Amino acid sequence: MAKNSVIARERKRQRLVAKYSALRDQLKKEGNFDALDKLPRNSSPERLHNRCLLTGRPKGYMRQFGICRNMFRKMANEGKIPGVTKASW
Repeated sequence: MAKNSVIARERKRQRLVAKYSALRDQLKKEGNFDALDKLPRNSSPERLHNRCLLTGRPKGYMRQFGICRNMFRKMANEGKIPGVTKASW
């Protein structure tokens, strides 16, 4: 489990990206890079990092499910992810 402060920081970045996305797109179309520089750094989508929704783990993230590989395996074995079955041949 990641530290709560790291998880909170990432959520704050996500809120800032959502808040400034329209303004950021407009400034890029206009070519107003001076105003773009004055926006908060964390409002850039490049600064986001994919994290597990359950544990906040930054590595082993599976985009399709939004969780890390450990939680995916645990939930799949418990049958909590619809359509996912263990492979056997």
